Amino acid sequence: MDVKFEVVQLKIPEGSNIVVGQTHFIKTIEDLYEVMTTSSPGAKFGIAFNEASGPCLIRHDGNDEALEKQAIENAKKIGAGHVFVMLMKEIYPISVLNSVKLTQEICTIYAATANPLQAIVAVTEQGRGIVGVVDGFSPKGVEGEKDIEDRKSLLRDVIGYKR
Repeated sequence: MDVKFEVVQLKIPEGSNIVVGQTHFIKTIEDLYEVMTTSSPGAKFGIAFNEASGPCLIRHDGNDEALEKQAIENAKKIGAGHVFVMLMKEIYPISVLNSVKLTQEICTIYAATANPLQAIVAVTEQGRGIVGVVDGFSPKGVEGEKDIEDRKSLLRDVIGYKR
């Protein structure tokens, strides 16, 4: 059996974050919609899920049409069964990630990021599957004292962590 690998560049709209994961059941869309709406009433999001059996449709929902359309396009480009793509604005993945992970159907989270993101997809005669992701860029060095100060300032002064 032959395996071919593809690199799929995912599009993340300006000011958005993406969560990509593996799931296993058609009700994923409804459950992830519920996670998003109960986590932050002001969050904007779009979700797409590639069904892996039956009609094999891209199921989708959301409260922001542009994010929902882009989630569908990303899911289509990945083309792997039981993969979901969530795009969100006005909320960070850290605010919903534990709830997403605790959703009964969720098997794996591949990435939660605002960085450029590539999915590494294996292609066989049966179909496609994500084997990993490339999230952002490679390290350029080790942080120094000024970098540590900047990191702590970002977390405390900008994001509001540990005030």
